[in-house]
Amino acid sequence: MNAKKPNVVYIFSDQHRADAVGYENDPNVKTPNMDKLADTSLQFSTAVSCMPVCAPYRASLMTGQYPLTHGVFLNDAQLSNQAVSLGKAFKDGGYSTAYIGKWHLDGPNRSEFIPRERRQGFDHWCVLNCTHDYNESKYYDNESVLKQWEGYDAFAQTKEAQRYISEYNDDKPFILVLSWGPPHDPYKTAPKNYQDMYDPQQITLKENIPEAYKEKAREELAGYYAHISALDDCIGDLMQTVKDKGILEDTIFIYTSDHGDMLHSHGETRKQRPWDESIRVPFLLQYSREFDDNARKVSIPFNTPDIMPTLLGLCDLPIPETVEGTNYAPHLRGEMTLQIDEALIMCPHPFGEFVRANNGREYRGIRTERYTYVKDLNGPWLLYDNKEDPLQTENLVDLHEYEQLQKDLDQRLMRLLKQRNDDFLPGEAYINKWGYEVDQEGTIPFKL
Repeated sequence: MNAKKPNVVYIFSDQHRADAVGYENDPNVKTPNMDKLADTSLQFSTAVSCMPVCAPYRASLMTGQYPLTHGVFLNDAQLSNQAVSLGKAFKDGGYSTAYIGKWHLDGPNRSEFIPRERRQGFDHWCVLNCTHDYNESKYYDNESVLKQWEGYDAFAQTKEAQRYISEYNDDKPFILVLSWGPPHDPYKTAPKNYQDMYDPQQITLKENIPEAYKEKAREELAGYYAHISALDDCIGDLMQTVKDKGILEDTIFIYTSDHGDMLHSHGETRKQRPWDESIRVPFLLQYSREFDDNARKVSIPFNTPDIMPTLLGLCDLPIPETVEGTNYAPHLRGEMTLQIDEALIMCPHPFGEFVRANNGREYRGIRTERYTYVKDLNGPWLLYDNKEDPLQTENLVDLHEYEQLQKDLDQRLMRLLKQRNDDFLPGEAYINKWGYEVDQEGTIPFKL
């Protein structure tokens, strides 16, 4: 055990899918800084967003719990002030705490001032609950006066993070969480020089995009990639600041995202869906003192509730009893081997961009290193062999030759649900249990 506890720089974007990076051989996107980070990081190649939509991910990140435990299974639900959270746990462990950027855990008023008691233990604070107007983006600090980020908000937020790191002079270690809004749509709003990097007509499309969607996909992907390249420059700037501060050896530096984006694969858009474009995210963890800057694949499934206990474990801090995720730190250090065979994925109640009228449905599923298996309320829905069929174009559900595999995966899923006390009920049961007021599409109405 190291006497000196590391700093933590946890950076996550919104809607960046796992394969949209250079180091995963995307033929289009330019991400030299992410690629450089990957060369010196643990690469979690089966990192999964348990419930691939904004607020539920964030609540699981903050609590280490699954959505039906913390109750944030809809966007614009408010995480309880009584939650045992990431910020509180690090603060109790002697850390300074900072949060910059998008929050989306404070209920349906997306532009309301968030008082200190609703900040989940974070002290340094430059935050708006939610916006995707990246060039007219507002925020609050400790005062209830609405301020505006200058220019493209990810750049301004990154500069604030750099300032925090550069000027930090406390003897205590710090945890800094930086939450960017891009590459979430609207796609065509990155600075022009980044948009100019991508000609829609030169975009190479994935083969699982139907013909009818290809033109739209090229247009949107060009803008999506422009956002990602802008964020890539931000990562380079932040990495340089950590080096200039002289704290690289003693800093856990992470880049990830809350969920992915379908971008017309399988004829689907956005998130919440159980396909890889939606559920898989990049997850890079650099920690020079522990892992010697050697790139290493971590292939076992790594789920959203596992993030909080793993960070606490790497910092040798107590893990609250309320946490449901797994501490991967001993496995990463080679002290033990974890037998984690699957990550649970779910949609307890369809809403937002995945409403019933748009084929939205309740589902539960598992993503293993090799397979995806998903059930809806009517029974088995999807089964993919992701090794033989990485684009997930052949649904193997109920095919005779995969009968035993389907049975085995179903048993594994049901075992996980039993562990989580998840009865897999219709969504309205959970709406009623938590007392949420939703519109006719099952969505919490929000105010900008």
